[in-house]
Amino acid sequence: MRRLLILMLTAALLSVACATTAEGALPSGATTGRAGEATAGTGLAAPGGTTTKPAAPLGSSTAAGAPADASTAAASPTGTSTAAAAPAFRGSVRKLYPALRSRMRGASWHKGCPVPLRDLRLLTVSRYHWDGDPGHGWLVVHADVAKDVVRAFKHLYAKKFRIRSLRLVDRYGADDNKSMAANNTSAFNCRTVSGTTTWSAHSYGRAIDINPVQNPYVRGSVVQPDRGRRYLDRDDVRKGMIVQPGPVRWAFVQIIDWRWGGNWNSSKDYQHFSSNGR
Repeated sequence: MRRLLILMLTAALLSVACATTAEGALPSGATTGRAGEATAGTGLAAPGGTTTKPAAPLGSSTAAGAPADASTAAASPTGTSTAAAAPAFRGSVRKLYPALRSRMRGASWHKGCPVPLRDLRLLTVSRYHWDGDPGHGWLVVHADVAKDVVRAFKHLYAKKFRIRSLRLVDRYGADDNKSMAANNTSAFNCRTVSGTTTWSAHSYGRAIDINPVQNPYVRGSVVQPDRGRRYLDRDDVRKGMIVQPGPVRWAFVQIIDWRWGGNWNSSKDYQHFSSNGR
């Protein structure tokens, strides 16, 4: 009798164990969803019993449901995309170094000029190129106005005003017409006012011409440089133009108290700013 009871108890225990295993098993590759549900698995089994998503196609996002060309760039801490900030404005004033003096003699400066070379300063200032990239350029002005001109260019840089070229006029043989034709912004150049024997304000280092093509000199039918004819309509404002109101006029008239040739009556010199209004 004792043996029979032992056999019956053993059989009962084996029956219960088999039933539990059958009910708790999941199909191969399946994962659990809501409690008690079996869900067909679409991922590969990972070590530890968890699942991983299949590798995404090359060039596509790994986020579920994202289009193949979705961006995978990491978000910034604030949740917004960030762009590299432009370099801070830099402006320097220095005396003319010997090699520059030699280059200027017989070109932008010569004997008889109303200002000696020792009174001139070389400026290096930040500016925005025509394509919008930040860079720098050079000017020669009188020492007395050097810091003011740097202040004006700092404002232009803050407003991202585009300047086509910013080189010393000596690069063009101190030829004002060639400098204008090249759309070059320049300051000091010891020369007379066209058609007169009067020294230009440029001869004193107290004037600047900015983007001459977009801001030509106009007197009757005369337009200099000739390419500036495309910009005679001053209401059609385009890149590099000096208009009123605008950042360039504000920088030179409001900030450093210069005068603009665009306000002249008998002629218009839209590129020209000077400390004495001439």
